[in-house]
Amino acid sequence: MIVEAVGHNRLTPALAEEMLRRMLRIRLFEEKVADLKASAAITGTTHLSIGQEGAIVGACIPLDADDYMTGTHRSHGHPIAKGAALGPLMAELFGKANGVCKGKGGSMHLADFSIGSLGESGIVGGLMPIAVGAGLSARMCGTQQVCLCFFGDGAVNEGIFHESLNLAATWTLPVIFLCENNSYAMFTRHGSTSPDVTIADRAAAYAIPGVRVDGQDVVAVQDAVREATERARAGRGPTLVEAVTYRYCEHSEFGGMTLPSYRSTEEIDTWRKRDPVTLFEARSLTSKLLSTEAIAAIRTDVAHEVAQAVAFAEAGAEPTGDALFEDIYG
Repeated sequence: MIVEAVGHNRLTPALAEEMLRRMLRIRLFEEKVADLKASAAITGTTHLSIGQEGAIVGACIPLDADDYMTGTHRSHGHPIAKGAALGPLMAELFGKANGVCKGKGGSMHLADFSIGSLGESGIVGGLMPIAVGAGLSARMCGTQQVCLCFFGDGAVNEGIFHESLNLAATWTLPVIFLCENNSYAMFTRHGSTSPDVTIADRAAAYAIPGVRVDGQDVVAVQDAVREATERARAGRGPTLVEAVTYRYCEHSEFGGMTLPSYRSTEEIDTWRKRDPVTLFEARSLTSKLLSTEAIAAIRTDVAHEVAQAVAFAEAGAEPTGDALFEDIYG
């Protein structure tokens, strides 16, 4: 079943402020990460989700504090949208002992159990079966928890995608599979590796709902995921949500490496005109949910939060050699 999610739930000023605040936390955090990577303050590769904030925040807004979430290799934004503190996340990118994973995970392996973030992985689709396991845990423990499973369009041709959706559907598990379809798996356009059908169409193979939504519209994503979450809590099983979005940056911050010309400047410019943050600010002003002064204040607050996160990271100690032997066994 394919549903075009276009209806918007009623927004309140408080909800509009929270949505914008979370999107800006991701945007400003990652813009700072890009600067720190360019200056070599952060080493190793990083994958930025600038441009995809609407899909990320819209998906996380309907979740409860104790709900589970799994991410991808492009996942700084996911724990931020779920409510993780910025300081330990930034410190983790620095490889510091005060990082959320004590400096052992880095950019592609963030986890924060305190807010339900079960982890991320550089393996494409690698956390999908973990999400199914979290859904099974909620079922066996009799809780009302759900698991939101993020993955990209590159994962839908992996065997683990089919195995995970099949098992979740067969066992009617409370999992929301959220595909951030940004059109590219590294440098490869989705249409060159798959038939001309939507990713949401694939839900029909597992007899579950498939919803395709504008990923640049944070409210539309919220509507779709809220419905999927309510369905999951009611014991009616998983939903596949395809959020059509776009990343403005390259696949990864390579540090000066020359990249192949795989997308045009015109394409990027077209998507930049549909920036999810700008669109939501405009909507909030038009609907009088937020004032120009309120938006400016939110931006100032978030910029201060990011600056504090960098200071927290810079003040952290390097992990000791003994840390290699900690956290190995449960």
